[in-house]
Amino acid sequence: MDSGLAALLGAAVGSAATLGAAIVNGRAQARSQHAQWSRQHRRDAYAGYLSALHDRDIAMDAVLDALRSDQPDLPDVDEKTGRFITLAREVHRACEVVILEGPAPLAETAERVANASSDLSHVMRRMAENARAGDTTHRVEDIALAAERERALYRAVKDFRLAARSAIGTTG
Repeated sequence: MDSGLAALLGAAVGSAATLGAAIVNGRAQARSQHAQWSRQHRRDAYAGYLSALHDRDIAMDAVLDALRSDQPDLPDVDEKTGRFITLAREVHRACEVVILEGPAPLAETAERVANASSDLSHVMRRMAENARAGDTTHRVEDIALAAERERALYRAVKDFRLAARSAIGTTG
């Protein structure tokens, strides 16, 4: 074999190997970038949901505090309830993004948060209706039940937070 042909063949083999390595590295880098992009979108969705929950829970606490009074100021309760409802809608919107981003087990955890929130909201609604009617018959029981439901909601949110950390690969 002629040395020129050998050099040409060697260059061709070297070029093919370099091209193959570049393709493999490019694909690996693209997968890594896509995984990072996906993780960031999930993180943003989960953080948005937790932020909406936080704002809604502050509004819910304000309603419950107003209802725990011996003589609830009904216009104040109505105003605080309106704010709570507005923020509850924001939680629902943020939850839809969590469901879209997944994974499915995290969406199930978010549903448990929604159920715990709904359970507490039912008690809060009954307390408001009783306050409007001037009925204090179940006041003590409702206050105790609301506290129990608040703890259940807190546990559900804590479970969501832990599941979200796991889904995005955050440790610590």
